[in-house]
Amino acid sequence: MAMMRRGRVIGTASVLALGGLVLAGCTGGPGTGDGDGGGGSGEGDVVTVYGTISGTEADLLNESWAEWEEESGIDIEYEASQEFEAQIAVRAQGGNAPDLAIFPQPGLLADMASRDYLVPAPEAVAENVAEYWSEDWAEYGTVDGTLYGAPLMASVKGWIWYSPSTFEENGWEIPTTWQGLLDLTADIQAETGEPPWCVGFGSDAATGWPGTDWIEDVVLRQSGPEVYDQWVANEVAFTDEPIASAFDEVGTILLDPDYVNAGFGGVGSIGTTPFGDPANALVSGECLLHHQASFYDGFITDAGGEVAEDGDIWAFLTPPFEDGAEGSVVTGGGEIVGAFDDREAVQEVQAYLSSPEWANSRVELGGVISANNGLDPENASSEILSEAIEILQDPETTFRFDASDLMPSAVGAGTFWQGMRDWVNGTDTATILEQIEAGWPDS
Repeated sequence: MAMMRRGRVIGTASVLALGGLVLAGCTGGPGTGDGDGGGGSGEGDVVTVYGTISGTEADLLNESWAEWEEESGIDIEYEASQEFEAQIAVRAQGGNAPDLAIFPQPGLLADMASRDYLVPAPEAVAENVAEYWSEDWAEYGTVDGTLYGAPLMASVKGWIWYSPSTFEENGWEIPTTWQGLLDLTADIQAETGEPPWCVGFGSDAATGWPGTDWIEDVVLRQSGPEVYDQWVANEVAFTDEPIASAFDEVGTILLDPDYVNAGFGGVGSIGTTPFGDPANALVSGECLLHHQASFYDGFITDAGGEVAEDGDIWAFLTPPFEDGAEGSVVTGGGEIVGAFDDREAVQEVQAYLSSPEWANSRVELGGVISANNGLDPENASSEILSEAIEILQDPETTFRFDASDLMPSAVGAGTFWQGMRDWVNGTDTATILEQIEAGWPDS
C-alpha cells in the first residue's frame, strides 16, 4: 500500500518550510487556474487536481471518478506531489495554481483562503456540505465565515490494536477507562515479563507525527473539546497544565522501558522505528498493543494478518478518562478540497467530490473511509473501517480534527513533531513544552 498517513504524505520535507513561506498577494489570485475548457462544462473540459495522495491510492482515486468523467465529459487530471505543502503556495504565488487542490491540513487551506488565492465554494458544494457533513467538518473548510471547501476522505484516530485470541487466552479485558488501559499495560507486563507496546514515530522528514496523535487523544479525552479548541488556537499554551498533564499521562506508557518497545528495543528506539513496522510485530505476536489510526488495518493486512473481531488483530478506541461517558470521543484527519478557479467545469468536479456518490465510489474500492453522512458503511472494505464510518456518522460522537494539522505548520509540522522526537530521546517534559510553544508565530 502507499506509505502515507491519512492526511499527510510521509517524507514531505518541504512541509517544514511552509511556516516561513511568505505568499505575495499581488499575483495569482482566484480564477487564474490553467485548466483547459473555458467557462462551461462539456466534452473537452479539463480540470486539474493537485494533492498529496500518491502511489496505489492515487490509482484508486483516478478509478473512483472514471465513470463520472465519462458521463460528464470532463477530464480530471490528477497530480500528486510529496512537496505539496510548499509547492501549492509557490504555484499560487506564480499564477500557476491547479484548478482544485486536496488540502491535507485545514490550516493550510485557511492560509491560502486568507490570502485570496481560493474562491468560495459554489452553491452546489455548500448544499452538499449542509446535507451530508456535520457542522464540525463544515467548519474545517470554512474561513472567516465563508465556506471554501468540502471534506473528502477521513480517518478515525486513537485505535488500540491487539490480538483477540491472546486476550481471550489470558483473560485480559478491554479497558473502559484510561486508568484501565494503564492497569492492563501493567498486568500484561507483569504476566509476560515483556513490554506490551510497540511504538514507531519514524516517518522520514515527518518523524514524530505518531507521537502528536497520542497527545491529541489524551488532551481531548482528559480535558474536553473546549480546552482542545483553545489549545489549537494557542489560547491554552503547550506549557499550560492541561497539555503538560497529557504529556505526563502519555509518558506513563511511552517513557517506561518496561512498557515499550516490544520487538524493537527500548524507549530510545521509538524515534527510529518506522511507524508501519509495528504491524509485523503485531501479527507475529512480539507486540501486544499498538496505537494507530483506522487506516492501519491496511498495514496489518499487508503483514499477513486478518483484521476482524474474531481474526488475528482487532482494535478498540483509546478509552475515556471517566467510565460510562456517552458517545465516542475521537480525533481524526482528512482532506479538504479547495478551488483556485470558478469555471463551471471546476465547480462540477468540486461538487461531485463533496457528494455521497463519490464517497461511496471511492470507499467501495477499499482502504479508506469518509465522514460523508450519505456513505453506506457496508461499502467499507473491512470491519474496522465500517465501524469507523459508523462512529463518524453517529450524532453522539465528539470529533476533533488532528490538532497538529490545524495549528500553523511551524508548530504542528515543526516544533511539535521535533518535540516528540526529542521527548522520547530523553529531553525533559518542561523543556519540550517550552520548545514546542516557541514555534508559534508572533502574529
